[in-house]
Amino acid sequence: MNLLEDLEWRGLLNDCTDRTELEKRLAAGPVTLYCGFDPTADSLHVGSLVPLVALRRFQLAGHRPIALAGGATGMVGDPSGKTQERQLQSHEVIAANLAGIRPQLARLLDFAAPGNAARLVDNADWTAHITLLEFLRDIGKHFTVNQMIAKESVRARMEDREVGLSYTEFSYMLLQAHDFYVLCRDQDCELQIGGSDQWGNITMGIDLIRKKLARHALGLTLPLVTKADGTKFGKTEAGTVWLSAARTSVYRFYQFWINTDDRDVIRYLKYFTFLSRPEIEALETQHAANPGGRLPHRALAKAVTEMIHGEAATQEAIRASEILFGETSLAWPKPPSTKSSVKCLRATSTARGWREPESRWWNSWCWPACAPAKARRARTSKAAAFT
Repeated sequence: MNLLEDLEWRGLLNDCTDRTELEKRLAAGPVTLYCGFDPTADSLHVGSLVPLVALRRFQLAGHRPIALAGGATGMVGDPSGKTQERQLQSHEVIAANLAGIRPQLARLLDFAAPGNAARLVDNADWTAHITLLEFLRDIGKHFTVNQMIAKESVRARMEDREVGLSYTEFSYMLLQAHDFYVLCRDQDCELQIGGSDQWGNITMGIDLIRKKLARHALGLTLPLVTKADGTKFGKTEAGTVWLSAARTSVYRFYQFWINTDDRDVIRYLKYFTFLSRPEIEALETQHAANPGGRLPHRALAKAVTEMIHGEAATQEAIRASEILFGETSLAWPKPPSTKSSVKCLRATSTARGWREPESRWWNSWCWPACAPAKARRARTSKAAAFT
């Protein structure tokens, strides 16, 4: 199975500007591709994982990925998929956000791979020095307003009279098109990938490359992740699920995945993990035979948490889950020690914002696990009092 066939089997191939040409180009040799990530916060969230993991899939297949951190586009804000204009952020906030997401981009991509090392770029490097007149003359003249308002992300906002669309957001697609053009010109980038809401922005870049460089570039979109129950993916009652442990604890991150709806779990295994087709199909068979075993859920939670937070932190989250909920884990066949239990439970309670030992949660869940050690200390203290 080649790369495109694997993406198709995983349900990750939403649309492509030229499927036949892309197949030929991927088969001919390594392709340089990119995907952009705007620094709207100091951490990426789980919704960013599909394109980020897709870049890694291309790299594992021998291609050259570029992760673009939007230091320039982040100053404007992409209107795609948004019903209201984003709040503009200061240069200082953008810089702090970029500092937060760069390590997350670097965690999934291999920047030392021989022959196809990943690259991390910032579009502010080639955009910040361009004047408005230069941009309008050299880039803006290649697009018509008719072409721009035909894009779904623009048309939907323009039809909403109460919200509308500012000129700032209207210009965003030109900035993204310029990024693709610069990367094609300077780094031989031939393919841009992104969520399905990026289709209009991607095709604008392809048009600009054709007009200014007389080259044929390609675009591929990935599906936006949905949930079977109709609620928004990546949101819980506690809020957005972030990749940063400072925003979402490793335990909460692990629990987000292990609580995946049965109707979604196999699809998420295909989207978010690097498990092979036979492995995923085996988990699907096991789940059909024994839904209560929740083997796919634990495989999903373990794989994604390890990918983002590492093996050691994942093992701690698994231990805490076993203690709190009595889950039997393939990774931990033996019950954890009392010392380990106390450590995990205290970490979990702190991550959840609870204080011990005052909270009822600590007394009802954590005290039983700690009781043997506390009882021994009490007996020792009493014995000492009599001597």
